[in-house]
Amino acid sequence: MRKALIVIALLAAAACKQESTPPQTAAGSLPSQEQQALTPEQLGELGAQIHRHPADAQKLLAEHHLTPEAFEKAIRDVAQNPDAARRYRDAYKKSG
Repeated sequence: MRKALIVIALLAAAACKQESTPPQTAAGSLPSQEQQALTPEQLGELGAQIHRHPADAQKLLAEHHLTPEAFEKAIRDVAQNPDAARRYRDAYKKSG
């Protein structure tokens, strides 16, 4: 289960690296106005969207104010908690 989530995150990150970099502010960081942690359900839905449309991965991540690295870290954090991992999996399957 945990390995499957990490594989999904790595595939999404790899797809994102093929795209251009996300929009950045003058200071070189992402806009921080909505830098909120996504729930496992939101991450699952986002992962499913990236899986369905890998060419749009960068755009999808940018809409959630995430970098590929931040998305990957969020997935790893979710995978460490069995309840959160189950919620992620359920949302991923429902959205996929």
